[in-house]
Amino acid sequence: MAQGVLVDVSDNASKARTRGFATTAVHAGERPHRRPIVPTATPIFPATSYLYDDIAALDAVLGSEEEGFAYSRYGNPTTQALESAIAALEGTESAVAFASGMAALHAAILLDVKSGSKVVASRNLYGATAQLLTTVFASLGVETVFADLSDIEGLAQTLESVRPRVVLCETISNPLLRVVDLPAIVDMAHAVRAKVICDNTFATPALVQPAAFGVDTVVHSTTKYLGGHGDVTGGAVCTNAERGYELNELTKLVGGVPGPFESWLTLRGVKTLPLRIRQQSENAETVARFLQTHPRVERVYWPGFQPGVPERVFSSPLRGGMVALEIRDAGREEVFRFLERLEVFLPGTTLGDVYSLALYPVISSHRGMDDEDLAAAGISRSLVRLSMGIEDSADLVADLDQALA
Repeated sequence: MAQGVLVDVSDNASKARTRGFATTAVHAGERPHRRPIVPTATPIFPATSYLYDDIAALDAVLGSEEEGFAYSRYGNPTTQALESAIAALEGTESAVAFASGMAALHAAILLDVKSGSKVVASRNLYGATAQLLTTVFASLGVETVFADLSDIEGLAQTLESVRPRVVLCETISNPLLRVVDLPAIVDMAHAVRAKVICDNTFATPALVQPAAFGVDTVVHSTTKYLGGHGDVTGGAVCTNAERGYELNELTKLVGGVPGPFESWLTLRGVKTLPLRIRQQSENAETVARFLQTHPRVERVYWPGFQPGVPERVFSSPLRGGMVALEIRDAGREEVFRFLERLEVFLPGTTLGDVYSLALYPVISSHRGMDDEDLAAAGISRSLVRLSMGIEDSADLVADLDQALA
């Protein structure tokens, strides 16, 4: 997208001799006249507004008659570079960046629902996602029905009965790492004229591209694998051009846009996604197979242990960097001791970093759920979620072994 021509103030030096000190301090050195420069890496554009040679050009940009930038809540060159990169990775026509994953998810749902709408959502969801539906959207008159999306026959009956406006799922569920049958879900949802929103954060487009199966909207918490270094918060919504335009118009009103520095950090992280996801996935497989035979482990969750569906959904033989385990005969106290004994794994409340992280869902990601809701979601009080970093797998195995001892 063109940025427009900056105002030529190449005679700043001569003007400074006739202007006051305060005026010179504000304007000196800015907007130099120079030949076009194309940097190797996308620069950070911290400006909140942009200048043009004449007001008619600005008017055309503000009226969406010409491409360009006018105000940073409407669009930013650094953020647009990130959006282009994410759309290219997901294979969609458009991507819109947000200040957080939850802001992205909120906008994605808001795009398709209104008072009286119904949503069918996976029973296995990130806790905050479920709360968003049952609090914020419920207050707007949107009803949510939670269902087991792995039960295809049951889901077909639910969709026919509920006739939802939206079906919401995660490619790999949080925290039990169940892979949904996206092609089947899309076919059934579209048969009842429902839009499909898929959170692809855990899989990333390196492993799964939901839009290829007809998913209408793909959501990311870019805080996780896309940013990848534990130093930036953000989100993104990927969809077609028409819906992307509607999202941009919505964002102009409700805000929630990322800052240019956050966009730049995320874009930098995206560059190494293929390298990181390969190492993290290989580490996850090594750890999962080790834990599967450990006497202190009751059960291991890893997409590679789920038969059938993953082969249909994944575009890669890799199965992602997440593993979950249930510690045998463990409650809150035993899980706390396990987490405190870990040395390489860090007790972080996120995932997808270069660092390996361990999380206790019942006090963090799913803290807002009571015992009944936890049981319905299949989350036990002995469950720990592990996010693999890019360390040596032998060190990760040794760390888990000594903490479980």
